[in-house]
This record gives sequence, structure tokens and C-alpha cells, in this order.
Amino acid sequence: MPRRAIHFVKGGYYHVYNRGASRLAIVREARNYAYLLRLMQRAAEACEVTIIAYCLLPNHYHWLVRQDADTSVSALPKRVFGSYSQAFNKAYGHSGTLFEGNFRATIVDTEGYLRHLCRYIHVNAVKHGLTTAPELWPYSNYLEWIGQRDGALVDRQFIRDHFETPARYQAFVGEYLSRRAAVPRDLLRFEEYLEE
Repeated sequence: MPRRAIHFVKGGYYHVYNRGASRLAIVREARNYAYLLRLMQRAAEACEVTIIAYCLLPNHYHWLVRQDADTSVSALPKRVFGSYSQAFNKAYGHSGTLFEGNFRATIVDTEGYLRHLCRYIHVNAVKHGLTTAPELWPYSNYLEWIGQRDGALVDRQFIRDHFETPARYQAFVGEYLSRRAAVPRDLLRFEEYLEE
């Protein structure tokens, strides 16, 4: 997928993602995930960005975020992964870059894309064979979305506005997992990029 400059605006939704350099692990153990989640929560508050959906995986991550103020969304991954990379490198004696360049972001500009991206993010661990069901992967906010876990990185009003209830969202995810759902063209192009 060709990269293009993005103009981040207040109220805009963005898919932010990146993977480890040479597809190597960016997370090695449970405490890495816990630390990342703490950094995400603190940075989201400081940057006035809402993390709508997220999934952290061993060698990459996906976030759906909304910019709530004039501070650019770009401040969020810089703050989170600047601190995280330093801690990771120190803990594991790693040197050099941890990620495959700067983070990537796409504008989420249609309701269909927005809705599908939520479930794409939440089923990512299933897609990569890390678990058999999204509710079994603890490093996403899917459990918060369906009301099975309390957490700070969830926007319940967003869920009501776009899916009405947690049960409807769970059914929406189930459609995708059973391959009964059509995928928006914008997301198909993105999925092809990730498969490279």
C-alpha cells in the first residue's frame, strides 16, 4: 500500500499500526504487554486521543483511534513506542530499531470501513493463529467491548453509536469469523499489504 501524508484532524478516526523490524517480536512476555497497555493509557490521556479498538500481537499492533483535540494522533505512537523501545532494548540487550520504520496510519473515512476495522482489529490474533477466539486473547479490548472485562481503554458510547449493544457487536464479529460478511474494498487493500 503506498504511503501518503495524512493530515490528522480533530474528530478524525485513524487506523494506526506497525510491525517489528524484519517482522521480529516486539513483545516477548506478558509483562511487556502490561507495560505497553499502561503506556497506551497514559499517553492517550496526555495526547487527548481515544483508543477505540486495539490488538497487541507478538510482532505487530493495530489501533483504531480518534483525535479528540488539536494534538495530532502522531504524538500517541511516538510517545508510547519511544518509551517502550528504550525499556525493551534495555531489558533484552537489543540494539537498533525495534520497528519497521515509523508507524503507519490510514484515515478511516466511511462508516462501513470504521465498523469493519473494529472487528478486523479484534480478530487479528485469531487470524494469525495465536488463539481460536477473540475473547481468548487478553491483549485487545474485545472483552471490554462485549462487557466481559472492565478496562480504561474502551469508549462505550462509540459502541452504542455504531453497534447499539455489545451483543450486536459480538454477532457482527461472529459473521466475519464465519466468513459470511463482506469486507469493504478499502480494508481489502490494507489486508493485502499486511500479507506481504
